[in-house]
Amino acid sequence: MDQTRVFKIASIPADGVGKEVVAAGRKVLQAVAAQSNGKFAFDWTEFDWGCEYYAKHGVMMAPDGLETLKDFDSIYFGAVGWENVPDHVSLWGLRLNITQNFDQWANIRPVKFLPGVTSPLRKADNTELDWIVVRENSEGEYAGLGGRSLSGRGPGNEIALQTALFSEKGCERIIRFAFELARTRTVKKVSSVTKSNAQQYGMVLWDETFERVALEFPDVRTESVLVDAMSAKFILNPEDLSVVVASNLNADIFSDLGSALAGSLGLAASANLNPERRFPSMFEPVHGTAPDIAGQGICNPIGAIASAALMLDHFGLQAEARQVQAAIESATAAGQLTRDIGGTADTQTATDAIVAALSSTLAAV
Repeated sequence: MDQTRVFKIASIPADGVGKEVVAAGRKVLQAVAAQSNGKFAFDWTEFDWGCEYYAKHGVMMAPDGLETLKDFDSIYFGAVGWENVPDHVSLWGLRLNITQNFDQWANIRPVKFLPGVTSPLRKADNTELDWIVVRENSEGEYAGLGGRSLSGRGPGNEIALQTALFSEKGCERIIRFAFELARTRTVKKVSSVTKSNAQQYGMVLWDETFERVALEFPDVRTESVLVDAMSAKFILNPEDLSVVVASNLNADIFSDLGSALAGSLGLAASANLNPERRFPSMFEPVHGTAPDIAGQGICNPIGAIASAALMLDHFGLQAEARQVQAAIESATAAGQLTRDIGGTADTQTATDAIVAALSSTLAAV
């Protein structure tokens, strides 16, 4: 028998429901590995970084954390943020610290409408909807450039500058990534989100780069849509979407909107990719730490489990990734729904239903 491939995974549950959903995702991944007949296995190392770690050490992660993470094949992340740490400190101290330093410049967030889950969008009742938001993940509005000053002038006189960074290299690589992704889909189309009528420098460069790259993909249909018009399109004409590529802030907003239209942020998966594989990529659900329900065992594990499927795909295990997604759909179709999507199942019940569905979906994929 061929030697078992062992994937080294760094697990960072972090805060709130992140701990619960990462545990659920690990359970599903272990079940997939157990069914592989020795084809592959996972070697897990869990790190206790997050807001509890901050309370003890004054930092969100160990000083040598990035150096430690470099040795892993991927990172499986929960959610970050708690009331004891300002949000900008917790985010930049952990999640963005990883994504920026590991140049995880491509963020993909599929929008999945699952059977058995009622969407607030009436069109979803009788229209096939399936699209992916591709987010520029390294610069744009989240480049971290700017500062605050003049507070010495007294109350009401301080200024803050937040500078969005658009480089031709950054625009080109994420736009090219979106076109290459579109070529793998049934509907080969890329929709670019822009606001170049008002942001006449950075987004004009984005538009020009999009037009230039599009010439290399004559088989892919294109459109360039202003961000406000795209907001309306997500609701009025979502069937016209396949791959949506946008800047860091705009794609962040649109991916949440897409997931809400699918039924809940608890369903949303994401992958922070370093496509060149110089560094490990990171996989995480889109939802936050949900302090109102954390620790109660009732959060939705689907976003984290679907993120695990994206990790499998990244490892070249496409059939297993499809198996996990099919198991999710089988479980929701059977009515195993958590409270956020209209059901009564708790986290463990929903997770167990997906694990149980894995065996029956293996043959189908």
